[in-house]
Amino acid sequence: MVATAFWPARRLVSAIRRRKISAVELLELYLERVANHNPALNAIVVTDLEGARGRAKAADAALARGETWGPLHGLPMTVKESYDMVGTPTTWGIPRLHDNYPKRNALAVERFLGAGAIIFGKTNVPIYLADWQSFNTIYGTTNNPWDLSRAPGGSSGGAAAALAAGLTALEAGSDIGASIRNPAHYCGVYGHKPTYGVVSPRGQALPGNVAPSDISVVGPMARSAADLDLALGIMAGPDDIDARGWRLRLPPARKKALAEFKVALMLDEPSARVDRAVQDRLQALADFLARRGAKVDDRARPDVDTAEAHALYIKLLRAATSPRQTDADFARNQERVQALSPGDESYLARMTRANVLAHRDWLAANQARHRMRLEWAAFFEDYDLLLCPAAASAAFPHDQAGERHQRTILVDGEPVPTTDQLFWAGFSGLVYLPSTVAPIGLTAEGLPVGVQIVGPQYGDRLCIQFARLIERDYQGFVPPPDFA
Repeated sequence: MVATAFWPARRLVSAIRRRKISAVELLELYLERVANHNPALNAIVVTDLEGARGRAKAADAALARGETWGPLHGLPMTVKESYDMVGTPTTWGIPRLHDNYPKRNALAVERFLGAGAIIFGKTNVPIYLADWQSFNTIYGTTNNPWDLSRAPGGSSGGAAAALAAGLTALEAGSDIGASIRNPAHYCGVYGHKPTYGVVSPRGQALPGNVAPSDISVVGPMARSAADLDLALGIMAGPDDIDARGWRLRLPPARKKALAEFKVALMLDEPSARVDRAVQDRLQALADFLARRGAKVDDRARPDVDTAEAHALYIKLLRAATSPRQTDADFARNQERVQALSPGDESYLARMTRANVLAHRDWLAANQARHRMRLEWAAFFEDYDLLLCPAAASAAFPHDQAGERHQRTILVDGEPVPTTDQLFWAGFSGLVYLPSTVAPIGLTAEGLPVGVQIVGPQYGDRLCIQFARLIERDYQGFVPPPDFA
């Protein structure tokens, strides 16, 4: 039964429908694995066992009557802790929200339940969802199943770790700074950052916040590309208000073989150096694609200045997260900005300025963003996809000292600021583009590497289709040895 826990969600649902395994049996298999393995990982931090067991029994009874609830009938799954789910706390890792129990489910939670899923728990996050590690004072630290001394990524780190270790069948994450893509890369699973606006984020927000945040999206994580496609189809679409006026119709992916693709390859960037071990795995994939007949161009780029794009992303990212400040925080940051040297372009200086950005300046930044968006659209007239890293290195050792902007990671043996790698989150995320991360092998240290597959706006299914073809022809999910 161990192997069953690692099956793709589609296969598990098929087994339930064909009565090869019951929803109750499958849930108990995952709960047994949670009991055995979660103490070492601390990936799943909230559970609703009574509710899940009752729903699993109801799913089996419905099937016995010839009824199916939807495409996830009877499937056990978890969601990121930041999603509202009635009966469970939503804290975002923030101590003062320890007792925040929402009165209604997030829209994505409702859609998964409506599709027949059994949501039995929630997975760990960093405080404010603002780190590539997943630790907080409420729930503690989540470890990477490939190496417990390393971070699983963040902010959907608990989600990626639980999937990789076979503790859950499907997950829902969120992403403003690679929070789906980075953990998928670190843990060797699949993640999809949708085109901005494709999935309603309602109910995945701090208490009192009802307006969608700039750049931020919610999306699926899984152990197969086909499961990403399935889950995206469930999550996507307008909320009940917007649905009065519009419907989402993502274009299908019409390419059926790798040889049909024309892709650009980007291995490195001066302002966000990438470790050679990661570059080597990406280059190996590119070489394979070329042998399969795909057109691979390692020089093609959108006509966008990468340094300008990175600076613009930091500005709009930190403007988007600035409402978290108290009035006192805002006043202090205004004072700090006045004391900054005009030439200070450090991450901390850029973040501080963005925290108090005037609306007029935000509007100018937004105009610059949309000019870049048009350049990307022109680029995708000639190329199907851009392949690039999801992060600067493979999973790094736990490091909880100080603030994120004060920490470093090793790139080719040299310490570099962790925040440099925000480039790989923002280059495409800034301009609303979809990205799928798919596993493509291991480093010499035995750590997973993922490729980030960037597509045109609303080309979500094309990104996922390319990941499916890589999975079929090159490399798929591999369980971490200590959990297989």
